[in-house]
Amino acid sequence: MAREFEVCREQELPVPPDQVWDAVATGPGNLGWLYPMEIEPRVGGKVTRGDATVVAWEPPHHFAVRATQKGGFSNTLSYRIESADGVTSHLRMGIHWVHTGIVDDAWNWDAKTDVAEKYVDFHQHALAEYLRHFAGRPAVYVRSQHPEPTADPADFAALRRRLGLADDAAVGDRFTLLAPGPDRDPVEVVVDWLSTDFVGLRGPDALYRFFNGSTWNVPIWLGHHLFAGHTDEQQATKEWTAWLNETPAQEL
Repeated sequence: MAREFEVCREQELPVPPDQVWDAVATGPGNLGWLYPMEIEPRVGGKVTRGDATVVAWEPPHHFAVRATQKGGFSNTLSYRIESADGVTSHLRMGIHWVHTGIVDDAWNWDAKTDVAEKYVDFHQHALAEYLRHFAGRPAVYVRSQHPEPTADPADFAALRRRLGLADDAAVGDRFTLLAPGPDRDPVEVVVDWLSTDFVGLRGPDALYRFFNGSTWNVPIWLGHHLFAGHTDEQQATKEWTAWLNETPAQEL
């Protein structure tokens, strides 16, 4: 018997539909809030993530991709964009999972649906942050993770302390982050998301994103969107990897 799961979200965005479209349906746009994903702009076009294919292409109003995996699993990601008042937009976003294979303990369906719900909320918030503060700016995406998974919540709590977050920190708090690099330049950031599973910080030229691993027994990882024009992706990745693993960058 097939099992299905769907996540649907709606949100108001502070830009017209063409800017929302650029953010969700183009490779450069996705770098600013999600992850690297090159998109061939047509129905049937290839998407360079998850072996996906474009199944709807109606700019600037409807975009959808479908990915299939071994074991009878597929998922469809869909965006529907409407103009709200000529200068803002209404976005309806949905993910539809279908699994026609055998669902056993190894598949862990409940964990996967929990991940989907929480990640969608976090990324949709990041989309709004990107469009509100950085729309149209070229981005560099930096990703790094711990080498080993963790099931201990204390590991992410320790990362929060290293960032400089107080135990009673809340969304809207501002503080100075010592960003990694040869000069460890101080960066004034604001907390834009804070939960058990995620930390989101917004700086003048970056969205910093940190992901807890202990909830799902996977490695702690980070995925940052850097908008400073001089950013070198390889160097930034090396520096953040060193920071995440508390290793001198020259040893990597």
